Amino acid sequence: MRRKHANITGNSLMVLGLVVMVVGVGYSVLNQLPQLQLPQFMVHGAIFSIFVGALLWLVGARISGREKVTDRYYWVRHYGDKRCRRNSSHIQH
Repeated sequence: MRRKHANITGNSLMVLGLVVMVVGVGYSVLNQLPQLQLPQFMVHGAIFSIFVGALLWLVGARISGREKVTDRYYWVRHYGDKRCRRNSSHIQH
């Protein structure tokens, strides 16, 4: 897969995952309102869709290459430079 296609596919999966998560959270919240009378059997599906959306998001990040950048930044920030390390000996209680 070419880089441009991989980037478009990954970004599309990330957007799809975000939409699925937002719809799942929205349905779960709206289901708590008794005046809407939404079916109770779809609550489990809505909660499951949050996890499916997160999985789609992670797959999209992996395909588009965004996961490597954030992992590298986290590693460099917390463990790469001695000045950036969190050291509990500097905190006075």
